[in-house]
Amino acid sequence: MINEIKIGDKTIGDNSPVFIIAEAGSNHDGDLDQAKGLIDVAVEAGADAVKFQTFTADKIAARTDDEIMVLGDEYDTADNLYDLYKGLELPREWQEELRDYAGEKGIIFLSTPFDYEAVDQLDKLDMPAFKIASYECVDIPFLRYIARKGKPILLSTGMANLGEIEEALEAIYNEGNRQVALLHCGISYPMPVEDVNLAAMDTMRQAFQLPVGYSDHTLGITVPISAAARGARVIEKHFTLDRNLPGPDHKFALEPDELKAMVKGIREAEAAIGSPIKRHVAVEEIHYHRGRRSIFAVQDIPAGTEITPEMIAVLRPGIGLKPKYYDLVIGRIARKDIKAHEPITWDKI
Repeated sequence: MINEIKIGDKTIGDNSPVFIIAEAGSNHDGDLDQAKGLIDVAVEAGADAVKFQTFTADKIAARTDDEIMVLGDEYDTADNLYDLYKGLELPREWQEELRDYAGEKGIIFLSTPFDYEAVDQLDKLDMPAFKIASYECVDIPFLRYIARKGKPILLSTGMANLGEIEEALEAIYNEGNRQVALLHCGISYPMPVEDVNLAAMDTMRQAFQLPVGYSDHTLGITVPISAAARGARVIEKHFTLDRNLPGPDHKFALEPDELKAMVKGIREAEAAIGSPIKRHVAVEEIHYHRGRRSIFAVQDIPAGTEITPEMIAVLRPGIGLKPKYYDLVIGRIARKDIKAHEPITWDKI
């Protein structure tokens, strides 16, 4: 039995709707009104939660001159990783206002912490769960610190192997916290579809018996909808007000209409999963009888007549004996007069 967790009034588990997180991330661009606009878009799209990121450059990156810090031409706002993060910081004094604004709009406010102070600040804001980014899933001391808060944890596992996930879960469990869902994730921006490997969700679910979801960095909405159809119980997707805005995360994010289409597609996909019982359903009832065939008389058959193949045929609609009884009908005696075009039924033979 896969564990369930609760975030606010939402349950994450096999028997609950997919929990959809609209990832605003750093697409606020340092503008509070733009941040609130992102919340509005998430609400309009029907997402369950809107999520930002809480970090400061000084606590997330070293000011090293190592060449790994140098960014390529695809980044239009900074030349190195430290400066990129510096330009994307969410002012922490906004967080309470954003939380309250989201609450007024009826959507859950989340933010991913990237340092210990951020964890404490978000905890004091009564944030109902902690989302841990893929890069941090191997930071065991950090995981322990978050786990001690006693709140549900959504753990992204991008680039992690099963052993690293096991170590992360052991650290969390050892703090007495077993409220965890695992998110499969690909780390490239954008992520090529052929490298997504949604089948890995099945592996994690079987290995750890936890709810499993998917944090998406592909272009478009096909993959997150596919993940929901495959059993993801959480879907997280970046979105923006305008993909042409400067900054690293706008280019692969969904625009408002696309976010709404994704949520609609996920809801339709999970509705389509339905029951594992293979049978016809109520909406098919008329077609079950009208379109299926049954055995009919094709000529008048007087009472007492032995029925031969020339006297009957398998035709629509399915209101007589099923075709599988054809050989049993042949050679039977008509109990009563059967007119041409009448269905053959057991009481007539």
